[in-house]
Amino acid sequence: MMQTALIIGASRGIGAEMVRAFCKAGYQVGFTYCRSVQEAKSLETETGARAFFCDGRLEESIIALEKEAKGYFRRLDALIYNAGVAYSGLIQDMTAQEWDDLFSLNVRGAFLATKYFLPAMISRQSGSILYISSMWGQVGASCEAAYSASKAALIGFTKAMAQETGPSHVRVNCIAPGVIETDMLKCYSQEDLQALADETPLQRLGSPVDVAQAAVFLSGQNASFITGQVLGVNGGFVV
Repeated sequence: MMQTALIIGASRGIGAEMVRAFCKAGYQVGFTYCRSVQEAKSLETETGARAFFCDGRLEESIIALEKEAKGYFRRLDALIYNAGVAYSGLIQDMTAQEWDDLFSLNVRGAFLATKYFLPAMISRQSGSILYISSMWGQVGASCEAAYSASKAALIGFTKAMAQETGPSHVRVNCIAPGVIETDMLKCYSQEDLQALADETPLQRLGSPVDVAQAAVFLSGQNASFITGQVLGVNGGFVV
């Protein structure tokens, strides 16, 4: 029986690579986009996965997604929440609205997705939920306090939800990527990127493929006795 996966926040970068990886692994895949319409359509054409619009900050958008996905999937085996934004700067320069907007997508969106997709998994007594956090959620990062705090919240949410859903045979895990070569690194100079690679024990930056392969593993049957865990995909940057 073909497994199914829905990846929220997947039109570019790590999310897009997860779409490719899950398709390659034989899953029926759906994914969401918000602003990156052209990228989503191209990815849909490339992979055969189904693109859905969703703004993770809005409850009504998550509700609409759940209804659309229910019509597309026979059942949902794996839910991956990858939507998120970053903020770089001193905390005293960040507005309260910027803080709220960041937490709205990074944390509230994960809550909403879980709230509306979890009941069917509990009813079926099976399923996997995966949140994409960050190594900065584990140790914090200067000038990324809000981002670090939001990703730390996902780690706490993971551990709590794993305990809450375990008796229903639903697994909940988290990936904490390190420095991954995506658009989020555009603000760094080549010298800065080389310094980050030099600080990484494996002496390179990560790629979206590294994270995608970990996501496929944690979502599948080979990880059937793994729940409540935070897997660092960071080349040893944080141990």
